[in-house]
Amino acid sequence: MRLTSDDASSAETIRLIEQSAGRIATVSVARMDEQLSWFRALPADQRSWVALVAQAGVASFVEWLRSPDEVLRLTGEVFAAAPRAMARMVTLQQTVELVRVTIAVAEEQIPQLLGASEDAARLELLRFSREIAFAAARVYARAAESRGAWDTRLEALLIDGLVRDSASELSPASQIAALGWRSTGPVTAVVGPAPDRPVDEVLADARKIANQLSLDVLAGVLGGRLVMVLGSVTDPLLVATDMLEAFGDGPVVVGPLVADVNDASAVTRSALSGLAAAPAWPGAPRPVAADSLLPERALNGDVDARIALIDSIYKPLVEGGDVLVETVATFLANGAALESTARALFVHTNTVRYRLRRASEVCGESPTDPRGAFIIALALALGRLGAPVV
Repeated sequence: MRLTSDDASSAETIRLIEQSAGRIATVSVARMDEQLSWFRALPADQRSWVALVAQAGVASFVEWLRSPDEVLRLTGEVFAAAPRAMARMVTLQQTVELVRVTIAVAEEQIPQLLGASEDAARLELLRFSREIAFAAARVYARAAESRGAWDTRLEALLIDGLVRDSASELSPASQIAALGWRSTGPVTAVVGPAPDRPVDEVLADARKIANQLSLDVLAGVLGGRLVMVLGSVTDPLLVATDMLEAFGDGPVVVGPLVADVNDASAVTRSALSGLAAAPAWPGAPRPVAADSLLPERALNGDVDARIALIDSIYKPLVEGGDVLVETVATFLANGAALESTARALFVHTNTVRYRLRRASEVCGESPTDPRGAFIIALALALGRLGAPVV
């Protein structure tokens, strides 16, 4: 024991500190409540954890005075008094504040307990507090390593579940929240080829960019594809453009904006469907919206895309009247030639122009635009078949 060469005096000092352990812990917790606003806001159970740690700290100091060579075990036992969940609820910085308050209280109490041994006891307390700080750092480092490994596995499972549409099995909303997801607003998904680099590096770069954009992100690499679910999004295409550097060469597809993470599976599958169909449109922009690839997706067997084309193109045209549908169909059948269409319908070319403009207003696609004509022609075919299911 390092306090003094007088064994009887040393034993008495330890006994006095031991008898005051409960009081020091109680005063420490009261001081925390007085000085630390975040501590006052903690739930009762978490405050009780802190009290246990304070009591264990004083008790370990006493044991340390008796057995100074057992530094690692004794300081480690201080934090063993609290459940592991405390490392998630109370940050390392806050833990340092707790230790500082407890040590300050102990230093105030020592003069009231000791006489000639006061200076020596304070020196031992200083050395012990240093070891406590190292012990706290070790606890949080282990927690970070453990959480990092768990979060990586959970994130991979969630991405796989969203792709396979097994969201109901995985309860993604609650598990995404466990990964630190803060957003309660709109969500989208961006997918594309993963760069030819180690997966850890690819995901780290993707998260870095998303964090710089103040977006929540859930990311994974599946079959060479980088899949990202992004929260706090207002403009999907703009966000996808900002995320392009995270992807390798090739098409990048962004899904539509959905209300929240409850629809994350649907939007992810929509984006992946677009990525699979993207090669059919060599001139597609990069990034491209999954909804802009509806015809290619429909041709590739996407039932949702077929239904969307019928609902957004075919049905509005039919509801616009038989004349509108006939005019558009005739225009497309005649190679988008106004004069030929007018002759086939026995009307003036201006009438054809008017009806085509009306068709554009009704369905959102222009029959006079090559891309629009392709979309309308496919929608009409699907609607006439009346069978969106493969």
